[in-house]
Amino acid sequence: MPDVLEVRYTANFETNLQSIESFWADNKFPAGYDQLLDELIDTVVTHLERHPSLGRSFMHRSPESVEAQARLAKLHAKMAAYEQPADMREYVMTNYVVLYAVLDATATRPPIIYLVSIKHHKQLSFDLDRFWKP
Repeated sequence: MPDVLEVRYTANFETNLQSIESFWADNKFPAGYDQLLDELIDTVVTHLERHPSLGRSFMHRSPESVEAQARLAKLHAKMAAYEQPADMREYVMTNYVVLYAVLDATATRPPIIYLVSIKHHKQLSFDLDRFWKP
């Protein structure tokens, strides 16, 4: 495994960031969004580039609500549809939680990390309606 892995953003992750930016702008505190970006770039990406297994496993969790169980089952089905195995993990930030996928290495490239979704820690679930495509 190389010393530093590549971290990519998905369209879903970018959409989540736009929603967060709008929330902070609507609440007249754009610095809240700037603080999030600083933590993402300076801490999260830096850590994941070197330690991709740092976050806790997302796919092996045991949700208690029926809704969460259904969403996890849907995510398992989406993950199974991809030809390339990926490990879905959560990175807990100060006020947010990032869902990311680590794609296994292939014969032609090293592993890649995809930032899939981000949510405030008080939100009930991740928005995965527009799933990622490696």
